[in-house]
This record gives sequence, C-alpha cells and structure tokens, in this order.
Amino acid sequence: MKAVALTRYLPLDEPDALRDVELPRPVHGGHDLLVRVEAVSANPVDAKLRAPRPGIESPPRVLGFDAAGTVEAVGDRTQGFVQGDRVYYAGDATRPGSNAQWQAVDARIVAHAPRTLDAAQAAALPLVSLTAWELLFQRMPFDSEQGGRGRTLLVIAGAGGVGSMAIQLARRAGFRVIATTSRPETTAWCRELGATATIDHRQPLAPQLAALGHPRIDAAINLADTDRYWETLGELLAPQGHVGLIVEPQGPVSLGGAYKAKSIGIHWESMFTRSRAGTSDLAEQGRILARVAELVDAGELRGIARETLSPINAANLREAHRRIESGSSIGKLVLAGW
Repeated sequence: MKAVALTRYLPLDEPDALRDVELPRPVHGGHDLLVRVEAVSANPVDAKLRAPRPGIESPPRVLGFDAAGTVEAVGDRTQGFVQGDRVYYAGDATRPGSNAQWQAVDARIVAHAPRTLDAAQAAALPLVSLTAWELLFQRMPFDSEQGGRGRTLLVIAGAGGVGSMAIQLARRAGFRVIATTSRPETTAWCRELGATATIDHRQPLAPQLAALGHPRIDAAINLADTDRYWETLGELLAPQGHVGLIVEPQGPVSLGGAYKAKSIGIHWESMFTRSRAGTSDLAEQGRILARVAELVDAGELRGIARETLSPINAANLREAHRRIESGSSIGKLVLAGW
C-alpha cells in the first residue's frame, strides 16, 4: 500500500523528512477495524513527532492521527460496525498512523462519520474535538449541555484547531467565550464560530478583559504557551476558578501563589491518555465522536476544515507540517485522496 513515512528525523527542507513509501497492508483482528483511509488532517503533534532528533526507524514510521474513511473489514470482537461504514477517528499514539492507504484501528475509539460532511471535512474533526471535549467536560468540571451558564471562559489561541472546536462546544454549553487572536482573519474566524468577544494576545490581557467588563474570569483554557500565560491566568482567574492546559511548560511554574490562594483547579488534557494506557473507559472516545457527529448533523457544530490539499503524499504533508510550524494556521488543513 502507499504510505508517507520517515526513517530519520530531519528538518522539513530535507526531502527525506517525509517520504512516499510502499508498505504491507496492516493486519487487523480482535477489536480492530481495517479502514481504507480517504482523508487525513495535520496536527501540531505530527510536527512535534517528526521534529529533528537522533534515531533511525526500521521499518519506516508512519505518522498521522486524524482520518476518515471506509471500513474494509472488522475484527471478531468489534461491535457496531460493518464493512462499508463511513468512519472517522483520531488514532492511537502506540500504533502506526493514518498517513497510509489502510489502517488498523481499535473500533472503540472510532465513530460513524457525520453524514453531512465529506471525508475531507470529517477528517478535520476527531483529534481537536476529543481534546476540546475531554478538557472542558471531563477534565474540567463542566457539563456539556449547560455547564457554562453564567460563566466566562477565556480561550487562548482560539483560531487553532482545538480552539475552533472549544469555542463552539463552550458556547453551546452556555459560556460567554472570549478568545485571543492577533489578526483580522483570526478575529473574524473566532467570531464566526461563536466567540462573544476577542482580545489581542500580543497586548496585556488584563486591561482588555476589564474593558469588556470581566476583570475576573471563571475559567480559561491555554492552548498555546503554558509558561507565558501562567502568572497572568493565576491573577485573572476568580477564586475556585479552573484552568485547562494541553502544552507542557518549558520551564518551572509555581503551583502556589495565586493558584493556591484562590484554590484554582489545574486540569491537564492529553487525547492519547486513554489509548496509550488502555484505560477501562477507552470506548468513551468513540462515544464522544459519535456525539460530535450528531451535533454536526443537527447543525449545532460546524466543520473547521479551511483548505484541502490533494493527493495525500510526502510533498503535501511536508507543506502541511510547514504551515503548522509557522504558527499562523487557522482551523484545520486536510489532505484527501491517493
């Protein structure tokens, strides 16, 4: 089968950073589905895993998590899927990735794709939807239906993939959502998704929030730079507020100070925790994706794919990684077709 893979961890300007290769079709069994991959999307984690470092991979390593496609075969322990089903999923960090024509994936982390989206649009959603949903409604103590009523949520990096879904999910749950942006196009995007206000992340946040009538906020999710905003969020959050994080700090941060004095809840999210650890609630990811698909088909959530590159090959994936590393991406970039 065709695939895009790496054997060494190289800078993007090296053609071998990602290569077109031929690999055997994966073997499936047990809880697995064998999926014919029709579209994938790129995420910051892909670029981080590909980043230059020592090491040689043999056989070649296939990256990629988000995928949408069609079930070709089912394992003998799968439930709820049959050959021919359209599905979408975010994969498992312990197994070969989605940048291949076929992928074996645990059915418990898979859901039927939204009926109203094509494969490219569907492939933009899984990883960021799971990250935003788990962070807001499972790590942080907010109900997905009405947990935000009367509360204000600050979303740092609102125009990125996770931010694009977090804004929508939080607004649906009743939050007043304030997103950080820096350009007219990112401001417009966040407004389209439902942000009730935006502020400029290049300027001090506190005066801008005060001008909006929010000198204190009930919750924040920092999707960009944990170190940069740590002290600021400690001051901005109200007593017994909550902060959600997805990016590891690069240096030490104090868990005391304002965080202790105000009993602020600190909540970490990694979408790969359940699959990596094989937790007993692994199937929760499939249930979340099924709910997201329902909400998309009902018109309560919208797709976030902004551009599609075709076909899925090494050159286009290198371009996708290049755009991610630029830090200026809006929504999601997807790749479709072989």
